[in-house]
Amino acid sequence: MRIGELAAATGTTPRALRHYEQAGLITSVRAHNGYRVYDERAAVRVRNIRHLLSVGLTLDDVRCFLPCLDGDMATAPPSAEGLGIARARLAVLDARIAAQTEARDRLAQALGEIVAHSSDSCAGPCG
Repeated sequence: MRIGELAAATGTTPRALRHYEQAGLITSVRAHNGYRVYDERAAVRVRNIRHLLSVGLTLDDVRCFLPCLDGDMATAPPSAEGLGIARARLAVLDARIAAQTEARDRLAQALGEIVAHSSDSCAGPCG
């Protein structure tokens, strides 16, 4: 199937498919006219890639799942390595959320202090 057909079958874009191919997650052959042609099984692989990305994994994380991408990942039991990758990514996300929450709290506190000490006669954004 050509790139547009694979994109339509998997709910993605040709650009994303080219990106996955560049990352080594999917492969194609070139037709005589230069068009990319994908194997019918590529749709399963792309759906699995999209699933893993949608739950917060990165393309580098997904690369570790290459041996599993052609099967039914939704019903297959997870491997120890896969669980480790998911737990590590969750820890990264938790750390980012904590850092953003701290920054938000500092800003909210500073804003509260500014509002409490300001007058309504402020002429501009810098006071």
